[in-house]
Amino acid sequence: MKEFLFLYRRDVNNIPKGSPEEMQKETKRWMDWMGGIAAQNKLVDRGNRLEHAGKVLKSISLITDGPYTETKESVGGYSIVKADTIEEACEMAKGCPVFSIGGTVEVREISGM
Repeated sequence: MKEFLFLYRRDVNNIPKGSPEEMQKETKRWMDWMGGIAAQNKLVDRGNRLEHAGKVLKSISLITDGPYTETKESVGGYSIVKADTIEEACEMAKGCPVFSIGGTVEVREISGM
């Protein structure tokens, strides 16, 4: 089996700010979805959320603030899964809760070094 990276992207200006109960419900949706992948023994690393702020290195001597929120789209987190093909990985990604807030999942094969 190959490993694939799921990058969760969303519009930073469209992140829901719900009540604690709504946030708990959203977290449960993510945990249920991840649990389904784990139950198939295909979850390598559930990953984590990423903070909005960071730095971008463009060379050894040039470090800038970033990623830039004016681009709207931000990587919100990641996971690593196992699948035989990228098509199979895409099928797993179709259940991702990020779609409910207009987000996307980028699916990339991880190439061994």
